[in-house]
Amino acid sequence: MNRRFDHMIKSLIKHLLIAIWGLLVSCQSSGQEQQNSPTEDEAVKVNALNMESHQIIEHFGASDAWSTQFVGLWPDEKKRAIAQLLFSMEDDAEGSPKGIGLSLWRFNVGAGSAGQGEESGIRDEWRRAESFLEADGTYNWEKQAGQVWFAQAAEEFGVDKLLVFPNSPPISMTKTGKAYAEDGKSNLAEDKYEAYGEYLAQVIKGLEKKGVNVDYVSPVNEPQWDWSDGGQEGTPFWNSEIAGIVKALDKALSENKLQTKIDVAEAGKIDYLYEQADKEGRGNQVADFFHPESPNYIGDFTHVSSTISAHSYFTTSPFESAVNKRSRLSSEINSVQGLSYWMSEYCILGDNGGEINGSGRDLGIDPALYVARVIHNDLTVSNASAWHWWLAVSPYDYKDGLVYIDKQKEDGNFYESKMLWALGNYSRFIRPGYQRISVEMNKEKQQNADLLVSAYQSSSKEETVFVLVNSGIKEVTVDLTVDGKFISIHGLYVTSKDKNLASLKSYTSGEKVTIPARSIVTVLAANGI
Repeated sequence: MNRRFDHMIKSLIKHLLIAIWGLLVSCQSSGQEQQNSPTEDEAVKVNALNMESHQIIEHFGASDAWSTQFVGLWPDEKKRAIAQLLFSMEDDAEGSPKGIGLSLWRFNVGAGSAGQGEESGIRDEWRRAESFLEADGTYNWEKQAGQVWFAQAAEEFGVDKLLVFPNSPPISMTKTGKAYAEDGKSNLAEDKYEAYGEYLAQVIKGLEKKGVNVDYVSPVNEPQWDWSDGGQEGTPFWNSEIAGIVKALDKALSENKLQTKIDVAEAGKIDYLYEQADKEGRGNQVADFFHPESPNYIGDFTHVSSTISAHSYFTTSPFESAVNKRSRLSSEINSVQGLSYWMSEYCILGDNGGEINGSGRDLGIDPALYVARVIHNDLTVSNASAWHWWLAVSPYDYKDGLVYIDKQKEDGNFYESKMLWALGNYSRFIRPGYQRISVEMNKEKQQNADLLVSAYQSSSKEETVFVLVNSGIKEVTVDLTVDGKFISIHGLYVTSKDKNLASLKSYTSGEKVTIPARSIVTVLAANGI
């Protein structure tokens, strides 16, 4: 019995010692995990690197297609209010922006389908467009009056750049006699290239008579798509055809003594700039247009801009894939010295891998956060020097508008979207000439998709603009520095569920900044001293 009792006592003591040791190890390990993991009160250290500079930002823009042909003829008070939302650089009495300060406006040069009515084959009247060119070969500068009004308003508000773009050549020059193609074939005969170039030059001169200067002309739009369904004006082109059109347009601009630059090629998605993808003869456009050994080389034409453009559609989800594609694009752009990249059209289309669906109008913060992430990746990964939205004013039940309207031709109501103000977090404060600089977070340059930060410096180097996109469900506190030095904050603007680029003034120099959950925040700061 005594031996048995002694054994039991020893066994109990042994198990008790093991349990105590395990508890001590567990407590120590738990303490280490707590020390290594950031607490809710711990600030994320965000440091902009002044000496690591990247692209110079040229402009942020949006397109006038197609609604402004009607909205530009609405009652003056309403159309001016819409123009103010898009173009204004003024603040209201509370210090919040009245508008998003776009720095480029895109003018859709119509092909004349509106004059054909239902015979145009384009089902939606709002997607038909007038043309300045009449059937007898004369020009009528009173056409496209609503669009001209918005172009003039942009000029009045101080928008610096204007770009004109046709979706199709005028119907008098097309093979089909309509403003859309047939069987996926290009809708402009080769013997019409020079006439098309001269037509665009005359449009530019005609708009200048209306008091608006045209800085850029983009002669083709999404040439990879077939444009055979009558959904809108449009035509495909092959790279060899685009090169021929650019040659003819360059000649016409020179002969008419115009300074306008030519932008190519408005690729339907960014893949077509760096690979053939699924469109043989219509992809690999960086190499095809800007490598001197290419038979389609256009880089030495007088009026060709040192930029190439593409659209971000169908390449924005999932996040990792979006980053990978933009990294490949950036490498391809860098293969041509002096070439820059414009992201020249985007709205939310498709189901985006289940992340967000383009169908259904949504004025709320969810699509705004998605758009802000797209802008971030386009600027920081593909190094876009310009970023342009698609429909500035939309009557549709899609996530395609900055400002939405009732689909009424003569008058109606208009509605601000959070996507408008999310773009404004960038466009209103990152002005032409600002330069993107690198950012590190907690001394790492890799960023988490839930908190994205980019930084931009004024040409004088006196101001740094931070844009922070917090897609998470919790607020985040950040310490902002430039080259490790504290900054003096003189502006803080928030777009969130209940704020539209609202100015917040509850901050002091060197104070931590709280980024609300599910918000986009822009911080303006004087550099550290």
